[in-house]
Amino acid sequence: MTPSVHFYGGNTLNRLSWLRPNATFVSTALQSPQTRCIVFKAGEPLVSVQPEGGLKTLAKLTTDDLRPVLGDEPFFGQGQNPGEHAPPDTKPLESARLRGPNLVFLGVQEPESELSLPSTEFRNPTKVEDIHGTPYFAFDATDIALGDLLSRVSAQQLEFAEPRSATAKWTPFDAGLFSLGRTMIDWLGRRKFCPACGSRTYSLWAGWKLGCSSLLPWAENGDKRPCPSSVGLNNYVHPRTDAVVITAVLDETGNRILLGRNVSYTLAFYSTLAGFLEPGESFEDAVKREIWEESGVRVHAVRYHSGQPWPYPANLMIGCYASADSSQPIRTDLDNELEDAKWFTREEVLAVLAHPEGTNIRRREYKNFDEAQDQSTKTATAGAEPQAPSDLPAFRVPPKSAIAGVLISQWARGEVTGLGGGTSTLKGKI
Repeated sequence: MTPSVHFYGGNTLNRLSWLRPNATFVSTALQSPQTRCIVFKAGEPLVSVQPEGGLKTLAKLTTDDLRPVLGDEPFFGQGQNPGEHAPPDTKPLESARLRGPNLVFLGVQEPESELSLPSTEFRNPTKVEDIHGTPYFAFDATDIALGDLLSRVSAQQLEFAEPRSATAKWTPFDAGLFSLGRTMIDWLGRRKFCPACGSRTYSLWAGWKLGCSSLLPWAENGDKRPCPSSVGLNNYVHPRTDAVVITAVLDETGNRILLGRNVSYTLAFYSTLAGFLEPGESFEDAVKREIWEESGVRVHAVRYHSGQPWPYPANLMIGCYASADSSQPIRTDLDNELEDAKWFTREEVLAVLAHPEGTNIRRREYKNFDEAQDQSTKTATAGAEPQAPSDLPAFRVPPKSAIAGVLISQWARGEVTGLGGGTSTLKGKI
């Protein structure tokens, strides 16, 4: 298999989406001795701290490890009262989880020898032995006091860790598993009330759909109008992914790149410019608008590079390159998201990439990035440009675990030639 271009991408799980409504299958998968669960608390993953060097790896617990905090059985397909199974063929209760912390079926990691499509027996398995591979689930421990449970399940130290610094050295599989799990747990945790009628929501389809409690068979709604979510396909009952265009703007010679520093950054950190895709926009439209709003620069020749899932909380980063006339005046006073924007030469960027601290972002500094991503605050705060100490690079850029770092480093090292003709790694003009 060709390795994924980007960190957090290339998830190899067979998600078995057609089996999510099947409570028998999901419950069977959860009971498998091969099953592993990844655990989150307020968005932070549970990690195992290695005794030598402090390396943090993604902790994977068994169902038996978590059984004391999973709640009452059945874990999926729950009925009206604790211990009751949902009546068969009842759509509002398909793999429903009405009680207990959020628990999401992520998929099955199949043996490499298996065919890409499941066997006949695997289309509707009802026995543990019918499941070939390792089922994975994500569990939300945000509101749970785990107490001494963690010390009982592992001889190694377990703790919850800030994700971006902890995941930096994870395997592609663990990074992709974390990305999917965090996104799903975050989605369920944020949407506790139905946006159509205000009633409480609950989990369906093993965590992949939200149900409105007013639609439960035993709901007492009186004269209340039926919830609009009972009719048609509604995007608010399914997990959402927010599209973000992120663009490396090059001058027309291809030798300089436009980078910006967000108003929330307290360090000399520069990155590519980015923004959310708005309704009625193509990728190209969004790139042109965002670059103009943030820097006052008009761009053209927008080209798609690649995409990266970004689980903070649920974004799809759409990486692009674009060209611009570097003689245009730069202005950051339009939407006030940037403290500074400037053109950098290839040599300047290469010097930063060669510096051991050039792409090193410390754990405490990630807080700045969370603040910078808060799209509800658009007001700039004036301040002097941070100055780098003499033992640090002149500025820093994102690591290659972020698509911005890939866009910057591939351009700086001459690995992208599509904007100027010749052999190209780009996907074409959009």
